[in-house]
Amino acid sequence: MHSPLLPLIYVTPLGAKPHIRRGRTVVYTLHAHLVFTPKYRRGPFTDEILTRCEEIMRAVCADFETELVEFNGERDHVHLLVHYPPKAAVSPLVGSLKGVSARMLRQEFPGHIRKYLWGDHFWSPSYFAASCGGAPLAIIKEYIENQKRPD
Repeated sequence: MHSPLLPLIYVTPLGAKPHIRRGRTVVYTLHAHLVFTPKYRRGPFTDEILTRCEEIMRAVCADFETELVEFNGERDHVHLLVHYPPKAAVSPLVGSLKGVSARMLRQEFPGHIRKYLWGDHFWSPSYFAASCGGAPLAIIKEYIENQKRPD
């Protein structure tokens, strides 16, 4: 028995599913949920700084041919939802997002950021990344298990 959810992904026209993209040799929908925290989990973010951080990160994503679908944060962390092509590797993207934003935010808000973060560090070296979107794993597993294998 095939799950009715997955085949719809492939038979629905691409225009009807804007989150499904097409490359020269691939059709894809890859999303990552990323969370970054500043060094020592100090809380340097204000609404103004978060707004600027989002602008910077949108530009970095565009350079990587990815899309920053959603961005938000609190005083001590930021969340990103990124739609990326198969050729993009998440780790170099994260490195650029953190590196460029750290440099630019320190340049543009030096007095405020210096109160919370010192030295050359802005972001914690670690981050959270999760793949997301599409059908739940249980549905995909069931769909694959129920393929009609030839005799």
